[in-house]
Amino acid sequence: MDGAHRFPCSACGADVLFDPGTGGLRCPHCGHEDPIGAPSGPWGGPIGAIREQDYAAALEGGLTEDAYEETRVLGCTSCGAQVELDGTTQGTVCPFCASPVVGTAGVNRHIKPRAVLPFALDERTARAAMTDWLGRLWFAPNGLTRYARKGRAMDGVYVPYWTFDARTRSHYAGHRGTVYHVSRSVVRNGQRHTEQVPQIRWRAVTGAVARDFDDVLVLGSRALPRDFTQGLPPWDLTQLRPYAPEYLAGLRTEAYGVPLDEAFGDARTQMDRQIERDVRFDIGGDRQRVDRISTEIGEVTFKHVLLPIWIAAYRYGGRSYRIVINGQTGRVQGERPWSAWKIALAVLAGALLAAGFGFLAANG
Repeated sequence: MDGAHRFPCSACGADVLFDPGTGGLRCPHCGHEDPIGAPSGPWGGPIGAIREQDYAAALEGGLTEDAYEETRVLGCTSCGAQVELDGTTQGTVCPFCASPVVGTAGVNRHIKPRAVLPFALDERTARAAMTDWLGRLWFAPNGLTRYARKGRAMDGVYVPYWTFDARTRSHYAGHRGTVYHVSRSVVRNGQRHTEQVPQIRWRAVTGAVARDFDDVLVLGSRALPRDFTQGLPPWDLTQLRPYAPEYLAGLRTEAYGVPLDEAFGDARTQMDRQIERDVRFDIGGDRQRVDRISTEIGEVTFKHVLLPIWIAAYRYGGRSYRIVINGQTGRVQGERPWSAWKIALAVLAGALLAAGFGFLAANG
């Protein structure tokens, strides 16, 4: 968030920053460090005691007033990010695509974050991971690699996610397939042979499976392509901490753009895939056919959480490249850049190599 979370150093008064190395606050001016204490307020208790919220109550507007907050938000017209601003900033650069974001900020009333997964990697470590990733892409333009090394500072951004818990019980109907073999006589090359041919014997089955889901994770941002974010896990959600604004000091935050009910639809898709796997395991046998699954779902709860991502958005050669790094593990995903001359060189080298082998074969 652009300056919205500022905390003065208790020693010199300068703005302190969150330090991934210590998990506390550090003053870049005098070096003084302060720990982040246990949060107070509605989040409830010490670290680890992160309370879930009732999904049905949220849909019906039944959450208490202190479950919401209002922030100033500018929407990026290039990538759709909802960039949060402080009380005075009128414009910024979008951390997701490096486009200027200028205009009149609107007031966004939304559900407060319930928990935050603090950054475990500092910018230097994230940049090293990105440089190593670029270095392994042989067809990447050398100019982009150099530019990325010398480019502007990367953005540490807390990206919004939803998590869902639910208790499910599913009744199914299907067929269990058992493989057996029958002998068949065939003639091959003038010789008669007997071979074993697999067949499947199907038997109708019904049954029920139950599963309790915990922390089904759904991205709350529309700014990042799904193939980026799907490649960032795993996330160790056991390290979530009850939300405290000190974790955001010196970093940025995106407001969620995916509403709660839409996010739950995505969560249900993930749950249904797992339930189908459970059903196939329960059917057993050598093959399975699933004809019907009917699922009862209850005790649905959710959390709005913030997860850490380092983002490098670079403009090079007339286009924008985005590279994202998991701020907990260093896992890198991004748009793969291609170098036309490297590709042409590889094609030429391949052609010369093929011609060389052809010459040797003809004159060997």
